Amino acid sequence: MATDASKIRNFSIIAHIDHGKSTLADRLIEFTGTLTKREMKEQVLDQMDLERERGITIKAQTVRIQYRAKDGHDYVLNLIDTPGHVDFAYEVSRSLAACEGALLVVDASQGIQAQTLANVYLAMENDLEIIPVINKIDLPAANPEAVRKEIEDVIGIDTSQAILCSAKSGIGIEDILEAIVQRVPPPTRREIAKNERFSGLIFDSWFNAFRGVIILVRVFSGTIRKRDKIRLFSTGADYEVLGLGVFKPRGAEVSQLGVGEVGYVVAGIKSLSDAKIGDTVTLGSRPIEQQLPGFKEIKPMVFCGMFPTETEDYENLKDALEKLVLNDAAVTYEPEVSDHLGFGFRCGFLGLLHMEIVRERLEREYNLSIISTVPTVKYRVYTTDNEELEISNPSKLPDTTLIARQEEPYYKLTIHTPPEFIGGIMQLCTEKRGIQTQMSYLTPTRVLIEYQMPLNEVVINFYDRLKSITKGYASLDYEFLDYREADLVKLDLLLNGERVESLSLIIHKDFASQRGRELAKKMKELLPRQMFQIAIQAAVGAKILARESLSALRKDVTAKCYGGDITRKRKLLEKQKEGKKKMKQIGSVEVPKEAFLAVLKIDQS
Repeated sequence: MATDASKIRNFSIIAHIDHGKSTLADRLIEFTGTLTKREMKEQVLDQMDLERERGITIKAQTVRIQYRAKDGHDYVLNLIDTPGHVDFAYEVSRSLAACEGALLVVDASQGIQAQTLANVYLAMENDLEIIPVINKIDLPAANPEAVRKEIEDVIGIDTSQAILCSAKSGIGIEDILEAIVQRVPPPTRREIAKNERFSGLIFDSWFNAFRGVIILVRVFSGTIRKRDKIRLFSTGADYEVLGLGVFKPRGAEVSQLGVGEVGYVVAGIKSLSDAKIGDTVTLGSRPIEQQLPGFKEIKPMVFCGMFPTETEDYENLKDALEKLVLNDAAVTYEPEVSDHLGFGFRCGFLGLLHMEIVRERLEREYNLSIISTVPTVKYRVYTTDNEELEISNPSKLPDTTLIARQEEPYYKLTIHTPPEFIGGIMQLCTEKRGIQTQMSYLTPTRVLIEYQMPLNEVVINFYDRLKSITKGYASLDYEFLDYREADLVKLDLLLNGERVESLSLIIHKDFASQRGRELAKKMKELLPRQMFQIAIQAAVGAKILARESLSALRKDVTAKCYGGDITRKRKLLEKQKEGKKKMKQIGSVEVPKEAFLAVLKIDQS
């Protein structure tokens, strides 16, 4: 029997990285007895090794919690956990679309951070009930009253009923559960679904080798049972429901899912492209007429090429990307061929951390060895024939004689920092072609700075330098603004006169010489020495901006000459010289994997 919808509460936890979100989820699960002490482990919802190693949430996870409230009634609480980093905002937006309420967790010692603001605005857009929770009140540096005032001043939420808690020591956990029951509204039937026809929103999916594609569904109207025939709205394909279940947090089979419930559906879906995240599920016999509103479409902004180190792994990489995209719809990919790296894919990501995580997941989960090229962003190029091109790969950039104008994406950066680091941050942002739009003191110890900056400058080493300047105290959030005209050039790396397309990058004209010198110097350190000399050059078109020479490995051919005339030695050296010249003509330079990541680390300071 389906759970009474009035006794269901769907909520998520939104917070900045390291404000105690995963620990709070652990305490809620532990307090309600969803898992026993023996089954519990720290960050139980962070199931990937990567999440545990880095201390961040990457994938949204769901867990069904049974809770008997003080009013004596039993409630079903569906917690949909969300990531905190800006690069996983898509995961957050999907989770919030399936909820009616959100816990806004703020660290009592750190106050509001950039990503806290971004996520709370997302929650407001989805018209969710927001419950402020001030965490870590037992820390010596905690100042809950100041944080309470900061939430009111910055976000404008009433904090008179804010809950003070410590997720680590378990203080205030029951108050949070009671607040969820009392303040988060029960699921409402969508007006779109008439006559109790079944409708559900797919907000996650993954591939299982034995059961096919499994979809995670939030039910908005009607009921779904085993053996029902479901229809996926976008493709019109029908499937028979073979299994239904909920996460507690491990999968548990159920006979049906009703209004407001969140659960997984196994229907023997074989095609990965059929189970689109954000699609509507309905019954084949009585379909609803109109699709449920899905999620805001998020377009990838950072691109790089991914190539298998072994060419025979190309098909494995293709299969791995297909399965990963099913699980992370923010990733895009298309086939690409490189002269140096062979067959691979041009992949799109939401940000640098997103790119790094995807690469690590491909290597760990699918046992692949991958080379990734220099990250770049999507530019708009207008040709002299009035044609508009979107360029994310430097090798596709037309000849300069054919370009009328170029545009690059600008982002709004929101930085929260202690006041003592303002000077260093302003210098960094000015170097990176940033335009300051706002600076305000939220409290005597916290400053909010806003900049408009080209995404190209954010991609290359910005976040690392920001953290270094502020000793890790600053937090960063960014969002897309618009495209603006820019004077861009393609910077190429030449090895013995041969262009390495995979190391080319599009860059602002003013920075080309400096970046070219840095790139040539870095390559000299990273390239292994050969039996012949290597000329490393950075060039824009036919103009050489920088040159470094990597000297040849030299065998001492005169070692066997222990006496006699000098001409004997000269003869041997001349013979060696001729051999090296010939080798240089036919020798190819091997570029190690580290070289492709080195461009990221080039510092402009």
